[in-house]
Amino acid sequence: MTIVSIILIIIVIFAFVFRKKITSTVSSQEEKYISIDDRFNERKREREKEIDQLLSKMGKNGIDDLSSKDRKRLEELSKN
Repeated sequence: MTIVSIILIIIVIFAFVFRKKITSTVSSQEEKYISIDDRFNERKREREKEIDQLLSKMGKNGIDDLSSKDRKRLEELSKN
């Protein structure tokens, strides 16, 4: 009986010490089951967020506030 108790205590201690690794392993499995629609919507939201950031960067002065890199990126995003 005491051996079983000691083994149980050791298991609990290991679970506590390695809890981050255990939870990351369990949570990473959930990401594998994202549907195609969810991925599409996530990418769409990311594009919209990036467009919003670029547009807010333009501010009051218009497109002159954007660098050439930002202008090209805005054109790419607006085509999709």
